[in-house]
Amino acid sequence: MKPNELLEKLKETASSKAAKTLDIVYEICLEQEQRGLNDFSVATIARLGFKRGVPKAQSLRNKTGESYRALLCCFEEQHQSDKPRISSRAEDDWIEEIQSPKHKLLVRIQASELAAAKKKLRDFVPPGSRIEVRDYQNDEQDADAKLNAQERRALEYLVSEEFLDKWEFSVTEYGEVVDSSGAIVLRAATIDAVKKALTYL
Repeated sequence: MKPNELLEKLKETASSKAAKTLDIVYEICLEQEQRGLNDFSVATIARLGFKRGVPKAQSLRNKTGESYRALLCCFEEQHQSDKPRISSRAEDDWIEEIQSPKHKLLVRIQASELAAAKKKLRDFVPPGSRIEVRDYQNDEQDADAKLNAQERRALEYLVSEEFLDKWEFSVTEYGEVVDSSGAIVLRAATIDAVKKALTYL
């Protein structure tokens, strides 16, 4: 289903206020496409639409934000479908067999979130990467280079959605962390560097 088709379907059962917000979310996603950006994440759309009446990221993640997330997932799936994928259609065919429109929508949201989670896992450890398993028990120098539990928790918090949402930060396509006004808070590649540290240290 295309985003414009899903938009009209969602508006059929939405309140007038929710329908108006859906239109705004749809417009922002179109603007992202026009900029050549394929970032339709909850945090980014909430930040871009903050002054236009779009709820905050946390609200979009709640149960009341299911219809908005469905629309964002639809845009994301549309752009993922532009890339070569093996048996991508067959993977989702079974969802169309669900009779209940509500259940079908919820399953599509879950499937999209699962796909996004798998993509993040691949980003942490790209295919072909060599992972070394070493015994640090008898090597004090190497052990000192390893992150301790407190250091690891600190870095994990720095790249968490909780941290980004709390300060209304978001990550750009270049890997920069920006605030709600678009000002750069952390330079490009900082998030990637933290993730590498968590993976290899």
